[in-house]
Amino acid sequence: MARMYARRRGTSGSVRPYRKEAPEWSNTDAAEIEKIIIELRKDGLSASQIGLVLRDRHAVPDVRLATGKRITEILRENGLESEIPEDLRNLMEKALRLRKHLAENKKDHHNLRQLQIAESKVRRLVNYYVKSGRLPADWTYKPETAEILLTR
Repeated sequence: MARMYARRRGTSGSVRPYRKEAPEWSNTDAAEIEKIIIELRKDGLSASQIGLVLRDRHAVPDVRLATGKRITEILRENGLESEIPEDLRNLMEKALRLRKHLAENKKDHHNLRQLQIAESKVRRLVNYYVKSGRLPADWTYKPETAEILLTR
């Protein structure tokens, strides 16, 4: 299938091996893994960063196989889930960086297009999260207030 904003097809990438249970060499103590996830979140790491730390330092290749829950589910149960979903936050940060760059470099038309693409992705994700109930119904993306939202 073709890319959304480019006239080319994507290259195939690696695929995680299909497993129904955690490998025998991995750490499978669910209570300990949940405790580590909560500690890492309190240290300020996002869900994807927590997954990387668990993989690299604690020998947990897949949290869902080890605990039966995803990282975000564990955070939600303990009241540590962020207000803005991580993928939306990352796109908003990208759009904010592009706006700052364009304020200094007014003739950079290539990055002006990238800003348009990033903000359209943000709007599309906001629609999805509002429909799924993850964000309030009156939530809208405004570039002027995005920096205030991201500093919380």
